[in-house]
Amino acid sequence: MDNREARKRGLSKTRVFRDMPDEVVGAIAEVAETKVLPAGTTVFKRGDPGDSFCVVYSGKVRVYRSDEEGVELTLSELGPGDSFGEMALLTGEPRSANVETLEETHLLVLPKDQFDRVLKSHPDVSLTFIRQLSGWLKRDEQALVMEAKRLATPPRLSWFDFVLVVGVSILFALIFNQSNPNGISLFPKIPSQEAIQAIEMSAALEEHSQGQTLFLDAMPSNFYDKRHIKDSVNMPLSLFEIVYMMVLEQEDKSRKIIVYGRTISRLYDLEVANKLILRGYKNVKVLKGTLTDWEEKGHPVGP
Repeated sequence: MDNREARKRGLSKTRVFRDMPDEVVGAIAEVAETKVLPAGTTVFKRGDPGDSFCVVYSGKVRVYRSDEEGVELTLSELGPGDSFGEMALLTGEPRSANVETLEETHLLVLPKDQFDRVLKSHPDVSLTFIRQLSGWLKRDEQALVMEAKRLATPPRLSWFDFVLVVGVSILFALIFNQSNPNGISLFPKIPSQEAIQAIEMSAALEEHSQGQTLFLDAMPSNFYDKRHIKDSVNMPLSLFEIVYMMVLEQEDKSRKIIVYGRTISRLYDLEVANKLILRGYKNVKVLKGTLTDWEEKGHPVGP
């Protein structure tokens, strides 16, 4: 696999790049490097800097963690079409696990600078990584819990010990929260409709047609995937910080933003709009009405 077309085919097989335009995948293939590693090769270790993103073209790798005593816990095994290395690049933290080859493996490697360029040019790829990241965290947590149960049964605590541990934990949490400028309010204020400017459907449609205003869908990803305002970006409340970092952190804070996504049970739009205003965005408005109202008026929607 030493030519551009072969690398392009390898990238096209992954969940991340398979839906991207053919010419974009081709451009990424131009800068992707190829590596052939024999079985038993360490690709990287936990704690190494996140300097690349890898796609398995052929072969198999194992993702695992090990403690100081050398006890290993396998988190997953990855084969052709799977990718790894994204988490460290997205979070800026060192590698969180070890990766080694289980057999001769062909890898496509995208350096960090090229990876960052792809994310900036294609926000939809960023959201794909975010969804994968959520799944990986859940998977790793389950693996760690199962391994902990297998290795040992924790000692039983007396009621006094339990209350003491909980009390000390709460005390330290309160101290940390009060000393942290980004601490979370114990009693968060839910923004009111009056506190954030609303925009009528007709005015929002005009902004949409001009193409300069950013539309943010505040609903959970499963709702967004079913239908959404055309060309809008999904910013679910639960993943606000990650999406903000990937999509809006470098955005001009004077840019017009329209947030929508209220449901019968939750005003996601107001909560997301409030977070943006607290971060200094000056032209944030909330769509007056729901996505259903927008669709019923025949305004453009996505799948």
